[in-house]
Amino acid sequence: MADTILVADERTPVGTRPTRRLRAAGRIPAVVYGNGVGPLSVSVEGRDLRQALSTAAGLNAVLSVHVGSEEYKTLAREIQRHPVRGTVTHVDFQVVDLDQPISADVTMVLTGDPIELHHQDGILDQQLFSISVRAKPSEIPQHFEVDISGLTVGTAVRVSDLVIPEGVEVDLDPETVIAAGQAPRVVRSEEEEAAAAAAAAEAEEGVAPDQAGGATSEKSASEES
Repeated sequence: MADTILVADERTPVGTRPTRRLRAAGRIPAVVYGNGVGPLSVSVEGRDLRQALSTAAGLNAVLSVHVGSEEYKTLAREIQRHPVRGTVTHVDFQVVDLDQPISADVTMVLTGDPIELHHQDGILDQQLFSISVRAKPSEIPQHFEVDISGLTVGTAVRVSDLVIPEGVEVDLDPETVIAAGQAPRVVRSEEEEAAAAAAAAEAEEGVAPDQAGGATSEKSASEES
């Protein structure tokens, strides 16, 4: 897969006012660091950054950041966003060695339709949404597909069911559950159903369960006297 190229301008000075002017001009302040580089303060075009981060690889895409005559192979890390608009306000570019494994989070993508689980009125319970892996930057999976079509109540898809590409290490117990089929959350026993029916019958007669017991006791006491 070809690297995504981002052209960055070195920024000086740094500070609140220069940063505001950059954002007003459509540029995003950033820092290039790691692997013996930086921290180097730069800025990138906001539109270019959005396109770079919207590929199938997402945050695990290798970004080739050009600063003047220098080129850095990086991954986007520590992305800050505006609390209301959700737009990117700052990003750190971590310089990586393409020949050395690094840690990265890979998302889970559920596929298939658990038809039998639906017939059982069961509930799909996704317990794992991403997992940490170690791999060379160019070999990090875009995502892991998790087939849930065979799920039924009481069964689960586990980490051991994933197809892990060669060169990718997953540091998780293979028995860790990714998604499971659960029984309906509200299931009453026969005793609970009977008690609820009795309470409803007494309520219709206008006598609460505790009051009914008290009325009987008072009647018995008057009869005894």
